[in-house]
Amino acid sequence: MANRKAAGVDRSAGAAAARRPAVPKAPLRRPWDAERLAEKIGYQPRRIAFLRQALTHRSAEHEFGLPSNERLEFLGDAVLGLVIASHLYRSHPDLEEGDLTKLKAVVVSETVLAKVARQLDLGRYLVLAKGEEQSGGRSRPSILADTMEAIFAAIYLDRGLTAARETILRLLDAQLRAIERNEHERDYKTLLQERVQELHRTPPAYRVVHESGPDHDRTFVAEVRVGERVLGRGSGKSKKQAEQAAARAALESK
Repeated sequence: MANRKAAGVDRSAGAAAARRPAVPKAPLRRPWDAERLAEKIGYQPRRIAFLRQALTHRSAEHEFGLPSNERLEFLGDAVLGLVIASHLYRSHPDLEEGDLTKLKAVVVSETVLAKVARQLDLGRYLVLAKGEEQSGGRSRPSILADTMEAIFAAIYLDRGLTAARETILRLLDAQLRAIERNEHERDYKTLLQERVQELHRTPPAYRVVHESGPDHDRTFVAEVRVGERVLGRGSGKSKKQAEQAAARAALESK
């Protein structure tokens, strides 16, 4: 009898264990503090789960059994694009479609989003697998930029488009002001480098191909290449201006 009873207890315990939720594959070594990040962003979440998922890199999905932020990145890219396109359209009624497109590309670029992420110290809030963390994932520009897009999607899903718009414009205010002062020109080389390295795994190379004018009023012509292929050519009153003009020409030709 005792043996049968013990066996019955064992079977019941086994059934109960089967009903328990699955335990994560590995404990989190550095739990996120989504509430603190929300406060830093200036956003009051209703459902913090959206923001927590936005901070979870795809590497953690396999190691910890957590849902990653990849779907949120997809949505956040669209939300960010809509907000910035709408803002530029309303703020610059004198610009043509092509100019608006180029300005938008600078504002939503990986460079700008990663810069905003660093200002928020976003890396410390990320949930990463051990290998991704050891390889520098917390400071990798692509991960930081993708996470910013996921955060924008989380705010959109939680509080709606108005809250998302207010947050995006507040966080990107400095870059938008720089565009109004035409300081965005300095970002063309960086933006081109991002695109070229993504496609060719090598940075573009610049060289001055022509100089003219007196010493006090020189004009430089530069071209940018990948291998033997010329991507663009531009001129300016300094070598740096000529290189920026070449990078801009290359971007416009794509």
